[in-house]
Amino acid sequence: MNEIASPGLFDRAIRRITTVWRDMAAGVSRDEDESIAAQMQACLSGRGGEISARNRAAKLAQSYLVLDEAGRIEFLRTLAGFDSDHAAVAGAYDVLQKAGDEAERASAQMQLRRALEPPRLRLLTQLTTIPDGMKFLVDLRAFLLSRMRGDPPLTALESDLKTLLASWFDVGFLELRRIDWDSPAALLEKLVGYEAVHEIRGWRDLKDRLDSDRRCYAFFHPRMPSEPLIFVEIALVQGLATSVQTLLDQKAPVLDPGAADAAIFYSISNCQRGLAGISFGNFLIKRVVEVLGREFRNLRTFATLSPIPGFRRWLDARAKAEDATLLTDDETAALREVSDAETGLQALATILSRRAWLRDAGLRKVVEPIAVRLCARFLLIEGREKRAADPVAHFHLSNGARVERINTMADISDKGLKASAGLMVNYLYDPAKIEQYHEDYAGEGKRSASTAVRRLARG
Repeated sequence: MNEIASPGLFDRAIRRITTVWRDMAAGVSRDEDESIAAQMQACLSGRGGEISARNRAAKLAQSYLVLDEAGRIEFLRTLAGFDSDHAAVAGAYDVLQKAGDEAERASAQMQLRRALEPPRLRLLTQLTTIPDGMKFLVDLRAFLLSRMRGDPPLTALESDLKTLLASWFDVGFLELRRIDWDSPAALLEKLVGYEAVHEIRGWRDLKDRLDSDRRCYAFFHPRMPSEPLIFVEIALVQGLATSVQTLLDQKAPVLDPGAADAAIFYSISNCQRGLAGISFGNFLIKRVVEVLGREFRNLRTFATLSPIPGFRRWLDARAKAEDATLLTDDETAALREVSDAETGLQALATILSRRAWLRDAGLRKVVEPIAVRLCARFLLIEGREKRAADPVAHFHLSNGARVERINTMADISDKGLKASAGLMVNYLYDPAKIEQYHEDYAGEGKRSASTAVRRLARG
């Protein structure tokens, strides 16, 4: 647990909004049926004016929040039950089939579209009218994603909710904001809690990441102004960064941003589980490149220092399967000389499973070139249906980056060694070629890379 992350931060927010909703719900007549289904039906009935409608929606949301897990699942099943009327859909389709001319077909298609629209869409939309209603729906989908388990009605409900959220969270509606040390304390606490790549280990660590030679930008939605959707942390340095431990060293001197020639994106974190599958990352990076390019004319390089979370998992699986195509004869012989394992692949897997190899210059001389070559193959060749096997590689290649360089001893934390044998990769964002690289990958599955990395992958 991060020492400055307040475990009660989100609980406080829930208590505050629950109080607001309870006050609004007090305006609903006590004569109305209190069951969840009846509350939903009352919301759809439209009795009274806008204030009554918002009060009913607030009461419904408040009813959900006080439920336990089983109660919430039942709530969602009830909500999913407000589906399209099968008879109405069948009748509208029959009218369309019998339509004679173009005018009749256009009218029949319109009626069919209306019949297909489930009432639950109106219910979900009504919930956005209450305070923090948008955040409520985002969290609702997060819970739904974790509990669907192949349940068809809940899957259909999730699909409807995702469609609504995708339209409401279109990038054209989002605001890019810089987060710095002067940002509200509650927002800084959330930054700590949402950091998903490199844990923030206290106030000093956070302050260092927001210093004058660092930048942090996030997307916000107007209806969730205090909740970051996704944020990126950037270091302004000289040249491509090769080690995340060096980059995050709290004892390192602060660099004059005017002397920096490179902007290194070293951490990108999605904050809202309920917005999974709704992509902002590609737009975030491009926007930040534009902003930094205007602020610092001296910047010539925009790149990442990225983890390779799938590398060791892939390598260990290939070693277990004794994949004879992985190692050359010379590599196998070199590994057998420094290990008692029966095969080269077993030797490699055994060595990488123990931290001690980092302190042995002889082992490193043998292992690192092999690991780098295999990593290049993993990034540029492995995968399915034109998609890179590594999720971070897929993200950056989709966004128009190219694989620039693979770095050894780049993340020697336990997490970095377990995930990628300490390797990290620089993905380069060339403003002049972002669109071309994006089209190459999205259309043909072509993975752009520097000559050096491409040569390694072929080897």
